Amino acid sequence: MALPSERIILGIDPGTTVMGFGVLLEEGPAVKLLDAGAIRFPTGDDHTLKLRAIFRETTAIIARHDPDELAIEAQFFGKNVQSMLKLGRAQGVAIAAALQRDLVITEYAPKRVKLAITGNGNASKEQVAAMLLSILKVKELPTSTDATDAIAVALCHHFSRKGIARSGKGAKRSGDWSSFVKNNPGRVGQ
Repeated sequence: MALPSERIILGIDPGTTVMGFGVLLEEGPAVKLLDAGAIRFPTGDDHTLKLRAIFRETTAIIARHDPDELAIEAQFFGKNVQSMLKLGRAQGVAIAAALQRDLVITEYAPKRVKLAITGNGNASKEQVAAMLLSILKVKELPTSTDATDAIAVALCHHFSRKGIARSGKGAKRSGDWSSFVKNNPGRVGQ
């Protein structure tokens, strides 16, 4: 459990094939990456077995890091109803694991997460990952986009809690994608 002036945020990018997670330590206005990864579930397993595995893995992450809050990516609306249903179940199981530990839970739409991290709601996963490197001041991130998406969800929650605007009129724009590219030409492929 974090100190009174600290909070631990668990971010989850739910999925039935791969579930990404990211754990951030919030110390006042500062934030630090504690852990992140992607958990792969066997593709041949029955859907109910995958849901049980999601619940168990989420519970284990919560037990390991004792977060105060869960930030989870909300479902996006697609054309494949079966995929949306499965994703919704995965999200619900992860939320149930957090509810079991009385965590505060907040959902974020994918566009809102991208907007919070890059200043562009239509940013690519690569743009999000590059901004995470810059914002968190880390040398590397997990290679899985599911893990970086989960870190982004947790960081979006941090920004929301702290009232930090990353886009829009009057917002500080030094952390947006164009500024990152301008300030880091060697880190971005042309």
